[in-house]
Amino acid sequence: MAAANLPFILTRLFGFGPVKSGFPGFAWRLLELAVLYGLVTGLGLALESRQGDIYPQTWQFYWVNGLLLVVFAYPGFVYRYFWKHTQA
Repeated sequence: MAAANLPFILTRLFGFGPVKSGFPGFAWRLLELAVLYGLVTGLGLALESRQGDIYPQTWQFYWVNGLLLVVFAYPGFVYRYFWKHTQA
């Protein structure tokens, strides 16, 4: 849940790279989401391999996990693009 919302919460590219023209665009946020999906999936595979053999998955498993990541990213998307931010 946290990895899905990080691209929309953070104002820097990948959390630490500055952006010259203000906030990164929507395409950069989708790229960050895809990279975080790869990192979370890799972490899950690493944890599973520590327990024993990795259960073989088909493309449907990764497709559904990717769609779940998009669903979990909805609160961050709403916060970034639909929420009215006031300047104090």
